Amino acid sequence: MARIVVIGAGVGGLAAAARLAVTGHEVTVLERAGTVGGKLGRHRHDTPEGSWHFDTGPSLLTLPQVFHDLFEATGAKLDEYLDLVPLDPIVRHVFPGGGPALDSCADPAEFTARVGAAFGDRAAADWQRLWRRAGRVWAASHRDVLRRTVDSPRDLAALAWRLGDLAAIGPGRTLRGLSRRHLADPRLRMLLDRYATYTGADPRRAPAALVAVPYAELAYGGWYLRGGLGTLADALLSRCLDLGVVVRTGATVTRIDAAGGRVHGVRLAGMAAPVPADVVVANVDALTLYRDLLPTPRRLAALTDRSLAGFVLLLGVRGDSGLAHHTVFFPRDHDAEFDAVFGDPGRGVRARPAPDPTVFVTVADDPAVRPAGHEAWFVLVNAARHGTAAGAVDWRRPGLAEAYADRILDVLAERGVDVRDRLAFREIRTPADLDAATGAPGGAIYGTAGGLLRPANRGPVAGLWLVGGSSHPGGGLPMVTLSAEIVADAVGPAW
Repeated sequence: MARIVVIGAGVGGLAAAARLAVTGHEVTVLERAGTVGGKLGRHRHDTPEGSWHFDTGPSLLTLPQVFHDLFEATGAKLDEYLDLVPLDPIVRHVFPGGGPALDSCADPAEFTARVGAAFGDRAAADWQRLWRRAGRVWAASHRDVLRRTVDSPRDLAALAWRLGDLAAIGPGRTLRGLSRRHLADPRLRMLLDRYATYTGADPRRAPAALVAVPYAELAYGGWYLRGGLGTLADALLSRCLDLGVVVRTGATVTRIDAAGGRVHGVRLAGMAAPVPADVVVANVDALTLYRDLLPTPRRLAALTDRSLAGFVLLLGVRGDSGLAHHTVFFPRDHDAEFDAVFGDPGRGVRARPAPDPTVFVTVADDPAVRPAGHEAWFVLVNAARHGTAAGAVDWRRPGLAEAYADRILDVLAERGVDVRDRLAFREIRTPADLDAATGAPGGAIYGTAGGLLRPANRGPVAGLWLVGGSSHPGGGLPMVTLSAEIVADAVGPAW
């Protein structure tokens, strides 16, 4: 039996703790915040009308089988803890210039028919051809990448890729290049671009293999958890406690002790004595790990790619808007948005708040999250991370957040959804706030992004492992849960 310390009680950390505990290890989770969940955040706002509850992180659960597997592996049933509600539409896409919206769904044939009805037969045929390719990429990724450690480019190169897999994955190609090759309709190209931002990347530079992301969502469905996505954190905490995991909140790890090339424990703020450990599982951003907790210059130097961040409005809205659970409102010029969000230091272009951004609105039809006759809106736009470098924005600059919040509400009004005179309240969450709340560097949603090859799960010293969105296999609830499975399998059972 190993003494295992998990740093961070995000989804990846809690999932790893539960899997390791059920195999007989002694597991302690140390979380610096006062609550568990990490970026799976929640917020409550009370008004005379009643209480409003918001998910401030993920708003969609995909690949539900990953979570069924996790709960079964730890001796429980997912349905005993969570109420999964399938969404149709998964997302309603509203395009610039008017015209029909496009509702995505988990039935590939039905979605192709919807594409045809909205954009014509050629667009449907284009989408079907892209879909077949996406299926091949997903199959290869799921079989060879998503459930095993990938420690270096050599590991990817050594996989027994089939020629058809390589042709579909298109090494060296970008997602934007793939869409231009397969999709003539600019609205479908916009739709595909959005899945790059799902992973924190610019579609003009993101690998074509990310076409697997929409395949996973549209093949296996999108789900809401009644009561909010934050109930997943409650369920994972319950599993951990039932399995004997010790979970300590308000415990800030300041250093990992790793003399002699292996971990021995961790140091906590305000405590002289270390917490001993045979194994440390770090559910923190790789940048934070290799800069602060275990300074590792070589690994730190490789972390040059950061994901985008998000600017968020939490709105209490009076009345019924008629919006879908998820609605995305696209801008007229997608590339201008990406230029603003990512900047281009090589050309001297600084990042800035996008004046005409894509706006993603989540409105859950769930009485548990808002007073009767009202709606709780989570409004997200792509944003540059917080900081002072050319690729960042100083979101603490006086007046900037309020002015940008006004601009987003104006944009929604221009796109046909004006709620400015129906607001019970509004709250703002900037990338700087996410940085402060979760330790995500600069408020980057997906942490240290790296396309297909993210920081390895295996650390540079014996007994150190990484889980979470900044490590392999990547960001998003299913991927961080798979990272926990990879690490638990690698550590092995206590017996």
